[in-house]
Amino acid sequence: MPDLFAAAPGQRLYRTGDLARWRSDGVLEFLGRLDHQVKIRGVRVEPGEIEVVLREHPAVRDGLVVVDDAGGERRLVAYVVFAGESQHTGAAALAELRASLAARLPAAMVPAALVPLPALPVLSNGKIDRNALPRPDAHHFADPTERIAPRTPLERDIAELGAPSSRSIAA
Repeated sequence: MPDLFAAAPGQRLYRTGDLARWRSDGVLEFLGRLDHQVKIRGVRVEPGEIEVVLREHPAVRDGLVVVDDAGGERRLVAYVVFAGESQHTGAAALAELRASLAARLPAAMVPAALVPLPALPVLSNGKIDRNALPRPDAHHFADPTERIAPRTPLERDIAELGAPSSRSIAA
């Protein structure tokens, strides 16, 4: 957009999506984001992009992705409404959905928890009632002990660094 405060004509400003204000003491205070972009473990994530991939799965009718701050760690939580008469809410269906998301999304964008719901809660105006969403239980989260085999030479080298060594170091 044109910079209305620039000394030279033709200067431009760029919208970052950040919301800020000048305090009376002259300090710029960051208030949040204008969009739903969040930062998870140092990576900027747009939950709406995850929702699009989630809703494209044939077994899913609707879905919503939010950030859970429980325990001091920010994690993505996906609320899923499965399609069809029978609710595919079993562990196998959730594991298949998680694998599908992992195949299509970068690792930082795969939700840590999948919570099946019969329907997303809505307010009287039809908007989703985010405050009425249930908190995810431990069984909704992926097994943190689940080991994923290295896929690339670099991942193999890193995995070998963390593996216990058969060599002993003499002191």
